[in-house]
Amino acid sequence: MQREQLSVFDMFKIGIGPSSSHTLGPWRAAQQFVQVIEERASLNEVTGVKILLYGSLAKTGRGHGTDIAVLLGLSGDDPVTFAVDQVGPKIDQIRTGHKLVLGGKHEINFTVDEDLLFLFNESLPYHPNAVTFQVFLNTGKAISETYYSIGGGFVVKEGEQSQHKAEVDLPFPIDTAGDLLHWCRKTGLKISEVVTENELAWRPELETRTGVLNIFNTMAECMYRGSHARGKLPGGLNVERRAAKLNKRLAGNNTYSNFDEWVTAIRKTGSSFQNILDWVSCFALAVNEENASFGRVVTAPTNGAAGVIPAVLQYYIVFCDGYTDKQIIQFLLTASEIGCIFKKGATISAAMGGCQAEIGVSSAMAAAALTECLGGSQRQVMMAAEIAMEHHLGLTCDPIGGLVQVPCIERNTMGAIKAITASQLALQTNPDNAKVSLDAVVKTMWQTAQDMNSKYKETADGGLAINIPLSLPEC
Repeated sequence: MQREQLSVFDMFKIGIGPSSSHTLGPWRAAQQFVQVIEERASLNEVTGVKILLYGSLAKTGRGHGTDIAVLLGLSGDDPVTFAVDQVGPKIDQIRTGHKLVLGGKHEINFTVDEDLLFLFNESLPYHPNAVTFQVFLNTGKAISETYYSIGGGFVVKEGEQSQHKAEVDLPFPIDTAGDLLHWCRKTGLKISEVVTENELAWRPELETRTGVLNIFNTMAECMYRGSHARGKLPGGLNVERRAAKLNKRLAGNNTYSNFDEWVTAIRKTGSSFQNILDWVSCFALAVNEENASFGRVVTAPTNGAAGVIPAVLQYYIVFCDGYTDKQIIQFLLTASEIGCIFKKGATISAAMGGCQAEIGVSSAMAAAALTECLGGSQRQVMMAAEIAMEHHLGLTCDPIGGLVQVPCIERNTMGAIKAITASQLALQTNPDNAKVSLDAVVKTMWQTAQDMNSKYKETADGGLAINIPLSLPEC
C-alpha cells in the first residue's frame, strides 16, 4: 500500500523562518483551525482563545518563533505573502494591545501570557510537536482541535493519518528508492523525468515549471539578501552574521543590483578549491542567517536545513554553468524525489529523528540532484544520496537556547560540502560495486531516530544546548 502521495511542492514550500516544524507548521495549523471555526460556527461567536503548546513546541517554541507563528496564523496572515518586516510590529501590537483579530475579521480580548501556554513537561504520544487550539463561543459551547507539526511544514490533525490531500492516479507510484529505480529501468527515464510525469497528475507541466522556478527565485532572493545583510541575529545569542563579510572578502567592494550580476561577479573570482569551499559556505550561511532572522525562505526540505540545497544549486550554477531554467528545474525535481523517499520511509522532522533528519536529508537531496545534473546515471544519483546520508547518521539536534542558530547555521555549510563530495564520489564509482543501498540507509536512519534519546531531538535538553553557558532575555 502506498504510504503517501507527495509532490515537489510538498518538499519545497515558501514560508518564513526560522523553523518549518516549529514556525511554518504551527502557522498552517492555526490557519486550519480558523477554517474549522468557520465551518462549525462563526468567528463572530468567539469570545476567547487558548493555545496549548506541547513537547518540543513548548521546549524550543520561543526560540523557534512558535508563539509568533500561531498568533499570525490565527490573525489570518499567510507565511507566503506576509511582509517579513511586519512580523515584529504585528506581534508587538497583539502583546501590548491585548487584542487578537481572529481570521483578520473578528477582534477578541487576548493576553499572550495567559492565553498562550508553553506546557514544558507535557507531551502527546503521536508526535513531539503538538499544539491544541481552543475557542469559547458566546453560545456556551467550545471548539477544540489538536494538530501535529510533523516536519517540513507538514501538519496532521489529531485523528487523521496524514495531511489531507486528494489522491491522484500517479503513472509511477513510488514509496522507496527501489520503486524509483524500477520505473527508471523500465522506462529509461531520468529521475527528474519520472517526477515530471508524476507531477502531470496534479497540474499541467507549464504550471509545475512556473512553480518550481518561483521556488528557485525565492531561494535566490534569500541567498542574495543574506549575502549582503549585516548585523546580529535576533534571539539573544548575539550571533554575528558572517555571509556578508565573506561575500565582501571574496568578491570585493563592488555593488551588485541583482542576483544575476552577483553570479557573474562570483564566476570572475576563480575556481580554486579554496575559493569554491568559501563560496559554498557563504551561500549556505546567507540562507540560514536569513532564516534565523524571520526572513522568507524555502523549506528544503525544512527551514533548519534550508541552506544546503540552495548552496549546492548555486555551486552548480556558478561553477558548473548550470544556469538555465531547464537545468534548475531538473535539479529541484530530482532533489524533491529523494526527499519524498526519506519522508515516506523515515522522517524529515528533527523532533522525531534529530538533525540527521534535516541536514542529512537535505544533503542527500542535494547530492542526488547535482549528480543527475552532472550526467550521472540513475544508480549513481541514488548512490550519491546514500553516501551523503550515510555520513550524517546519528547527527543530533541540540540548538543552543532553542534558537535555529548554533550549531544549525554552520551545519548547513557542512551539509552542502558533503553533498558535493558525495556527488563526486558517486560519479567516479561503478554503482555495481556499491555495498549500501539508498533504501538501507533510509531504514537505518529511521532505526537510529527511534533509538535516539529524546534530549537530542530538538528539545535543547542535551548536547551543545546544555554545555554552552547562556543568559538569554525572556521573550
